[in-house]
Amino acid sequence: MEEQVGRQAKPRIQSVRHSDAEPVLPADYSPRLANEDLVPLKDQHWSAYNIFAFWMSDVHSVGGYVFAGSLFALGLTSWQVLIALLIGIGIVNVFCNLIAKPSQVNGVPYPVMCRATFGVLGANVPALIRGLIAVAWYGIQTYLASTAFVVITLKFFPQYAAYADPSQHGLAGLSYLGWFGFMALWVLQALVFWNGMEAIKKFIDFAGPAVYAVMFALTAWLVYKAGPQNIHLNLSAVKYHGWEVVPVMITAIALVVSYFSGPMLNFGDFSRYGRSYSAVKLGNFWGLPVNFLAFSVVTVITTAATQPVFGKIITDPVEMVSRIDNATAVVIGALTFVVATIGINIVANFVSPAFDFSNMAPDRISWRAGGMIAAVASIFITPWNLFNSPAVIHYTLDILGSFIGPLFGVILVDFYLIKRQQIEVDAMFTMSPAGRYWYDGGVNRKAVLALVPAALIAILCVIVPSLHGLANFSWFIGVGFGAVFYWALARSAQVAAPVSAAAST
Repeated sequence: MEEQVGRQAKPRIQSVRHSDAEPVLPADYSPRLANEDLVPLKDQHWSAYNIFAFWMSDVHSVGGYVFAGSLFALGLTSWQVLIALLIGIGIVNVFCNLIAKPSQVNGVPYPVMCRATFGVLGANVPALIRGLIAVAWYGIQTYLASTAFVVITLKFFPQYAAYADPSQHGLAGLSYLGWFGFMALWVLQALVFWNGMEAIKKFIDFAGPAVYAVMFALTAWLVYKAGPQNIHLNLSAVKYHGWEVVPVMITAIALVVSYFSGPMLNFGDFSRYGRSYSAVKLGNFWGLPVNFLAFSVVTVITTAATQPVFGKIITDPVEMVSRIDNATAVVIGALTFVVATIGINIVANFVSPAFDFSNMAPDRISWRAGGMIAAVASIFITPWNLFNSPAVIHYTLDILGSFIGPLFGVILVDFYLIKRQQIEVDAMFTMSPAGRYWYDGGVNRKAVLALVPAALIAILCVIVPSLHGLANFSWFIGVGFGAVFYWALARSAQVAAPVSAAAST
């Protein structure tokens, strides 16, 4: 019933991007707020499978396997890691469904939906936050994928090993061979992105199943080499007694949610293409709980099998593949992980800043230009220097949660509790002071006032030593404080408004 109401309330401004017709815009639209990439879609045709493939590409990356494997460092057994992964992804599924609805029903990307909460100009604050985070992760994921290129090169041309050593032949901390691989992946991703969302959809439809096939084959090979009887699922040297393990598992669950916090926040950039909200929810179900169950089982088994096969626990699938003595298998495996990581990088870290940066100046920055700004910036942050130790992964997740969590809290409370899911789409594209989302000078100060202290509290949990125990929960802390602060400020305004009106009469 809700979906039928949503369809009846479909906005009258519609985008017909990738066709010869001009977008239909409201009469008083502002060029500062609209271009053909940001206005509501006319053609919403992604099926549940396309959303499912999106999550396959988002999960099955080198970074995803390294992260899941790194949970063993917390001292958990394999079955405890498996449970933590599944509970965490269940929470992700709930939040993705919540954040997906406003963009799917109204056909607009994440930064445009933020205009309803933060104001038509204030929306640049959450857009910039998400865009900058995506730049950092784009660089890291590109670097991780490029390591597979180095593995292949050295497998066939070991005489170039010196050029893979940054201390001998390197620049800014990366070897010459590493630079070549990084830039090759950088260009390949840019080519896929430049061909538009339909090309991206086709790419992720292929990338997800492809990496599944290789990971199943790798798992089977490791089990065969190890012998099923030699695979022990208890990989931790730490022994917890009774309920002592519960806080550790809760920490692992929180880390899973934080890992997906970025794609969750801007999931509206993709749910807007869904043919219906039901299709998006179905795609989320298959792509998150179901897909992640298979991913988790494969991760646990392959990680456990590396101990008897290679003599040590290996969580990096590229390193696993590099140790195989069959050259063809090494090439196929490494290339597949390159494809998989390109998939997650494009959907999570290329599309998002493309919309975010375009939203900041739609009349000057197109969707493609926004994406290229992010891609170029990712080179200058030297992501290989950021990714120099396992501790950086978790520290980065905590920082991400500090900024992203409060945005979740503010946006969801505004859409579901304050506005009751009623959005006036035309008002998100006008600079008129009479517009519903003009607020005070184009900025909803209540949303900003809720966001800033909530983010500061979450950041303090990360950087203050005495609060270090809360660092892994910074995303949840940010969501909670952001939601409570905004609810209090917005409700006080709603109560004051009738009083002021009565006084004026």
